[in-house]
Amino acid sequence: MLVLSRQRDETIMIGDEIEITVVDIRGDKVRLGINAPRHIGVHRKEVYEAIRRENAKASEIEVGEIEAVRRDLRQPHKPKRPPR
Repeated sequence: MLVLSRQRDETIMIGDEIEITVVDIRGDKVRLGINAPRHIGVHRKEVYEAIRRENAKASEIEVGEIEAVRRDLRQPHKPKRPPR
């Protein structure tokens, strides 16, 4: 981990596109301003971890669901006739 000291209104660059500026310091709290391209997500760590958990949960497939899809794919599909 790289540890840097910065004062208010000083900036750190990450690559060519991400700027982190110390906006304010009050007691033990530091306010940071982050300027990054829109395609780069910027989140507090606890929010980022919650998003990852939800994405992992949403991507889980139950074995029963896979078997149901296999059965559907094996059965020949008959075209539906319009009602008379």
